[in-house]
Amino acid sequence: MEKPYILHMLSPGRNVSPFDVNMACDAGFNVVVPYTGVELEEVTALVQDAIFSRGPSGAKRTGIFIGGREVGLAADMLEQARQAMVPPFEVSVFADPSGAFTTAAAMVAAVEHWLQQARGVGLAGRRVLIFGGTGPVGTCAGVIAAQSGAEVHLVSHRSEVEARKVADAYNARYGVEMQGASSATDQDRAAILQDAEVVMGAAKAGVQVLTAADLGHASKLMVAVDVNAVPPAGIEGVGVNDKGKVLDTTPGKAVGIGALAVGNVKYAVQQDLFQRMLKTDKPLYLDFRDAFQVARQHVG
Repeated sequence: MEKPYILHMLSPGRNVSPFDVNMACDAGFNVVVPYTGVELEEVTALVQDAIFSRGPSGAKRTGIFIGGREVGLAADMLEQARQAMVPPFEVSVFADPSGAFTTAAAMVAAVEHWLQQARGVGLAGRRVLIFGGTGPVGTCAGVIAAQSGAEVHLVSHRSEVEARKVADAYNARYGVEMQGASSATDQDRAAILQDAEVVMGAAKAGVQVLTAADLGHASKLMVAVDVNAVPPAGIEGVGVNDKGKVLDTTPGKAVGIGALAVGNVKYAVQQDLFQRMLKTDKPLYLDFRDAFQVARQHVG
């Protein structure tokens, strides 16, 4: 009798995500076991309990998923899990806190695709503003875009100081050079939008970060993407189903990408990465960088 595929889901929060549980089961894991309230220093013991109990062959049918909501903590837990392995007892680990890694990867891949389709350019050198940029999806999208050569500004509705603080922390962690900006007032938004070539809406569901009037200041805008599927739209004029639709509210006729267009790619990416864990003969350690490479294959 073949051993079942088991996925251990570690979360520092009170719950694991039902979305992630469903995705893991649909991808082919037979047993999914949640562990909540997991602290960083507990990861080593949990991982080693998982790897030593099934033998090297059984380890290939075992996986670990790291959830939660904090990008930095998930990255640290992933690294802690990697260090806890004792070859040949080694299993694959996939981190996707709050779905941020796969969502951000899908968002940036969609932007890259439509920049090429609509304007014949790539991300390198583009001025990118990420509204809701201090949250998990926004910071992760910022790192991916910055690693792709974009000039990234994380935008906070609270203050530029808050945005700079987050940008500096992730610059130090990933070796990029993101900047901070404020969208607290109409004047703030008008000023930062003047030279924006890409805008990303990554704020909380139901929060509108840009109005049609705001977009009127974005004369250089090429692409606007919004991951908010809950009314009102995060970026006014971008519909949830939009996929390269021209936005008449923008002076340069930028194209819009909606939440469901991004979500379809995110869904495919997460399924793909779970299935890679099931099929691989060698352990994988998957984060947003892997998710971005996979998203590029699914966008279009």
